[in-house]
Amino acid sequence: MKQKRIPRLMSVDDLSDYLGLQKQTIYNWLHNKKITGIKIGKVWRFDRKSIDEWLKKCSKG
Repeated sequence: MKQKRIPRLMSVDDLSDYLGLQKQTIYNWLHNKKITGIKIGKVWRFDRKSIDEWLKKCSKG
């Protein structure tokens, strides 16, 4: 089975697939400042390495 390449900057769709969450959850987390992203024009982007670091930090605490 061929694995999908995960881009360095992920869209909301990419991040929801990556984390196995609904897109609305991502937007809620952004609104509540639980996660950070970069808004380019009208589109949110997320740095994969930052997300991975955030996940490691959350799993420790």
